[in-house]
Amino acid sequence: MKKVVLITGGSSGIGKAIGEYLVTKGFEVFGTSRNPSNCLDTNFTLLEMDVRNIDSIHKVIQTIINTAGRIDVVINNAGVGITGPIEEIPTSEMKNNFDINLFGPIEVMKASLPFMRAQQSGLIINITSIAGYMGLPFRGIYSSSKGALELITEALRMEVKSFGVQITNVAPGDFATNIAAGRYHAPVIKGSAYELSYGTTLNEMNTHVDSGNDPTEMAKAIYAIIESKEPRIHYKVGAFMQKFSIVLKRIVPDKVYEKMLMNHYKL
Repeated sequence: MKKVVLITGGSSGIGKAIGEYLVTKGFEVFGTSRNPSNCLDTNFTLLEMDVRNIDSIHKVIQTIINTAGRIDVVINNAGVGITGPIEEIPTSEMKNNFDINLFGPIEVMKASLPFMRAQQSGLIINITSIAGYMGLPFRGIYSSSKGALELITEALRMEVKSFGVQITNVAPGDFATNIAAGRYHAPVIKGSAYELSYGTTLNEMNTHVDSGNDPTEMAKAIYAIIESKEPRIHYKVGAFMQKFSIVLKRIVPDKVYEKMLMNHYKL
């Protein structure tokens, strides 16, 4: 029997790479997109869903159950970037980022769990970010939304373990996707106290994404996790130095680590 997989944010980037790779491995894959009619070049089914809309989430889950009879793996991949000085980012944009990056995945898990509990099996993979392990300058809202999802995963994993459901986090580093084009950028305001520092950092961030790793690397990592009998709680996927930055935070004094970040971002 084919395993049935749901991938949110499956129309491009990491989500699309995961979906297409899993199809080649024999999985029945359903992806989601806010505008699936604009994405005609995938080898798996795309369904319309906005993770900010609870009704659309439940509709997709029910469609999968009606079509495939079960749901074995949920990959919470839908997410959006946001950059800017915290002082200058509109609060409405902060809330929208948390709605997509944190509350959206929570609602997808809440909608999926009753079916997984009835099956007494299931795997939920939350795609977070290496940025979620540290407060990065001018990426503080993104870092905190992804860090919060890491902690939600840790808690929920313990709550549902007795039902046969497993939950894990996968934190990617920089991958060559269109996330930079889709993220909210607070404008670089002429005359702002942050004009020079934020403007320089923004250019650096965009360069890192453009030169990031191949998303197929993430797809292969996700496949290995699905095939694992006992998935770990946390996984990190990406360039060595990005993953090593998490280790450094654990072993060096806080102020030393802060100084290293400030030097990196030229602050």
